Amino acid sequence: MPPATGPGRSPRGRSRPGAAAFWRRPLLPGLCLAMTACSGPTQTPEPYAYVAAPALSIEIPAAPPVPPPPPPSPRTQAPAPTLAALRRAGPAPPRIVKPPRPLQCVPYARRLSGIGIRGDAWTWWRQASGRYKRSRRPAVGAVLVISRAGRSLGHLAVVVRVVGDREIVVSHANWLNRGLIHENAPIKDVSLWGNWSAVKVWYTPGNHYGGRTYPAHGFIHPAVSAAAR
Repeated sequence: MPPATGPGRSPRGRSRPGAAAFWRRPLLPGLCLAMTACSGPTQTPEPYAYVAAPALSIEIPAAPPVPPPPPPSPRTQAPAPTLAALRRAGPAPPRIVKPPRPLQCVPYARRLSGIGIRGDAWTWWRQASGRYKRSRRPAVGAVLVISRAGRSLGHLAVVVRVVGDREIVVSHANWLNRGLIHENAPIKDVSLWGNWSAVKVWYTPGNHYGGRTYPAHGFIHPAVSAAAR
């Protein structure tokens, strides 16, 4: 039986190209020519040429010279007053005096009171035994000996005025202020027995009594004891 023929087959049974394939053949060469003509000849891009920009020259004005600091002004503080001068001045508000050089409490108390004892403040009470009069009652010119407590080596304060049995006014050096002098500073007895074994000290920068209570030995008087005569 002969093979069926149709639009896409030849009489011998082989396929023949359809209408689309017929029109595609003559168009392909022309399309390629058109694309080649539009694209133009191939050109190799030239490499970029980097040109260095000229350096900018900026002139910065020089800073003006800094003048040297002025020399420190010389100290003109007067020397610490004597005990007689403090007594003549009478009642006065507490104040802080800056001496020409920092002072410790021991040399200041020794010079102001005239008591010739040396060594740490807490040792004065023992050293005064048999040499100077010691008591639990304050007097002008006497030295109040505050005991050693913790890392403290004690403290000395010279009485310049007696306000009452349990309050005095003193002058002392190096009381929490790096070698300065406290003048007209109140000290009060806060012991249970009223024997000056516990005291509170006036803190002039804060204008109040300090919150801490300090143990005290008592007072060394400038008068030589009877045993030392």
